[in-house]
Amino acid sequence: MKELKTQVLVVGGGLGGVAAALSALRLGCQVILTEETDWLGGQMTAQAVPPDEHPWIETTGCTATYRQLRNGIRDVYRRNYPLKPEVAAAPTFNPGQGNVSFLCHEPRVSLAVIQSMLLPYQAGMQLQIFYQYKPVEVAAHADTVQAVTLQSSLTDERITIQAYYVLDATELGDLLELGQVEHICGAESQAQTGEPHALPGDPDPLDQQAVSACFIVDYIPGGDFTIEKPAEYDFWRDYKADFWPAKQLSWDYAEPIDLSAVHCPIFDGPSDRTEAIDLWHYRRIFYRKHYAEGLYASDMTVVNWPQIDYWLGPLVGVSPAEAARNAQRAKQLSLSFMYWMQTEAPRLEGGYGYPGLRLRADAVGSQDGLAKTIYIRESRRIQAQFTVTENHVGVSARDNQQGAQQFADSVGIGTYRIDLHPSAALRTYIDIPSWPFQIPLGSLIPVRVKNLLPACKNLGVTHITNGCYREHPTEWNIGESAGALAAYCIKNHFLPQQVSKDQKLTADFQKTLEGLGVQLTWPEEIRLTARDKNNPLGF
Repeated sequence: MKELKTQVLVVGGGLGGVAAALSALRLGCQVILTEETDWLGGQMTAQAVPPDEHPWIETTGCTATYRQLRNGIRDVYRRNYPLKPEVAAAPTFNPGQGNVSFLCHEPRVSLAVIQSMLLPYQAGMQLQIFYQYKPVEVAAHADTVQAVTLQSSLTDERITIQAYYVLDATELGDLLELGQVEHICGAESQAQTGEPHALPGDPDPLDQQAVSACFIVDYIPGGDFTIEKPAEYDFWRDYKADFWPAKQLSWDYAEPIDLSAVHCPIFDGPSDRTEAIDLWHYRRIFYRKHYAEGLYASDMTVVNWPQIDYWLGPLVGVSPAEAARNAQRAKQLSLSFMYWMQTEAPRLEGGYGYPGLRLRADAVGSQDGLAKTIYIRESRRIQAQFTVTENHVGVSARDNQQGAQQFADSVGIGTYRIDLHPSAALRTYIDIPSWPFQIPLGSLIPVRVKNLLPACKNLGVTHITNGCYREHPTEWNIGESAGALAAYCIKNHFLPQQVSKDQKLTADFQKTLEGLGVQLTWPEEIRLTARDKNNPLGF
């Protein structure tokens, strides 16, 4: 078994993991970054989810490197795609003209930008990246993680990596369980957190948000790209949850805020319009009208819609075999929805089925046409020195006080509605407004372990506040600040717990973050403005 040593080990190459590696590298550390798939970028790439962002993202509310990523995505289109001149000249053009984001784009484009951001550090071997390696063991002693063992999914080879600091950027917080780091999963009770929307009775570790196997389609009228009938199609064709207004495979779903029934077909008119309130335009990532007439046959859109939310079982807190079954069933649901759209979905003009919908396996880099990995909305979460609750950020929970709780130890900012999808406990949406918020340093510090830090959705939040801390720019900020904290502690010979408890050290670390381009506070005019739903379809 190969053994390696480094200063900072980042396990998980999603947005938080990439940002953590970048900040540690920029502060001079040697870094090893590992990733389970062959794509870096997590929810933006391997999970095929265009960025869910807040309304002010083009001018404020993210770190300098996240803005570099966003700018780089547009630059790839300008340099390499034959855009119409007026489109290329627009400073903030939207590659896909999707409704969910100002920057709907193809996953492989952000993948290319992420890789380019890391290349300079690979040249001198300051950074090593190991693809398709999954953590299988954590060795710890005296409240310190000593090494992490990972196994290749290609060869079964194992490597053991020792590091001064280990950052858990896995999508499900795998190192927390492997290293017996105190953590929480699922939903807490009101008695535990005091949150109005927490469970009124006992906590439920299996009450975890639905997962989704996303995919990309284009549409060629007159074509027939019907996939093979999925093995579980008959089950999903007839399935209806008690809390859902219609069968799962339909154009109907529950509106997340008021839970009313909504009917929204894939098309409510021609597919190539700039904007429309239908499913096709929701996460459209490629818009053919940005190019000369006839150059591209179709737009492309990401199917990450309510119909593919899988809530019949969680991925955490169950046996590996059951977790694998649930992941496979999530994929079967998505393939069944694709098949239903091609064969039985009611058409706008009458009739059934859109066989011209084509599964774009090439756009997600997979064999089955689904994203490389399932979209994860909720992770294990560390028991932290400080836990952010609904009472710190929720509009109604704060009795309509102006603004979220302000944290003197802020290490970043974010904003999104508290947006929880239906759960494996067969609980429907929780979707409530929150104030623009900060990320407190205490939420990155485990209660016991000295040298392991969370670097994505696994920080000190609750089941409820995970719903607003899990989106793209916030996850990036969490990872970037965690990587910087590890580097700061290595350089100055402190522990994270010491930095957190000493106001002078906290202030000095905050200066380091500001030097990296991390924004610690919101402008007052935004901080005191409740965020409206930046989502015309309501999910």
